[in-house]
Amino acid sequence: MTTETEIKLKGYQTLVDSLGVVEAEQFISLIIREPFDYTEWQKTL
Repeated sequence: MTTETEIKLKGYQTLVDSLGVVEAEQFISLIIREPFDYTEWQKTL
């Protein structure tokens, strides 16, 4: 079973691989800044 820390690390690494460090940080700050419903977000993609 994967620990929460491992999941966070994999998630962050995936963002960095896809967006680069700066944009990954921007993405995280956008999500933290406002109320976020992942299910609704996926519907609007």
